[in-house]
Amino acid sequence: MRKLAAQLGTYYYRRNPLRIAQPRNFSSHSRADELALEQDAERKLGWALKLFFGGTATYVAYQFFPYMGDNLIQQSVSLLHVKDPLFKRMGASRLARFAIDDERRMKIVEIGGAQELLKMLEAAKDDRTRKEALKALSAISHSDKAVGALHHAGAIAIIKSTPGSSENVEVDKYKSSLLRRFQDLKYDVPSSDM
Repeated sequence: MRKLAAQLGTYYYRRNPLRIAQPRNFSSHSRADELALEQDAERKLGWALKLFFGGTATYVAYQFFPYMGDNLIQQSVSLLHVKDPLFKRMGASRLARFAIDDERRMKIVEIGGAQELLKMLEAAKDDRTRKEALKALSAISHSDKAVGALHHAGAIAIIKSTPGSSENVEVDKYKSSLLRRFQDLKYDVPSSDM
């Protein structure tokens, strides 16, 4: 049986030899063109993935960071309670950076940050501390409601009693801009005291 199978196999392959198909190139592009197309497709897909992940990260950050913002505002106000002027300056500087829209400015006022800044300004013994307190108060004063809250907290008297600085011009700049803001909103600031 084996012998018969071997003879039959030999007969069959002699009659129909095994044809190895040659690869045919049906494309009009060369190999270099194909590589360029593949690289272009990979680049476009890479950009699409980067945009997708970037958009996802932006969405998650937009949903997550507002909750951190309230906590950071509260921590910044807490820094104003510390006796060390360095920490008070850090808290005031952070509050000035957070006061970017009316909602956050009012959040700072509601938490008690405006009153603490006024206390800080009143008790300040150096120009750097006065400057940071006035800078934060100036940032908060861009909201009309916050200016009203500052007025009710006695800000005009405290700002007027703040000594000027010959070394730090920004202290006088922030002081005059705050008093001008109170005057623009028709609070009781005589123009001769500026």
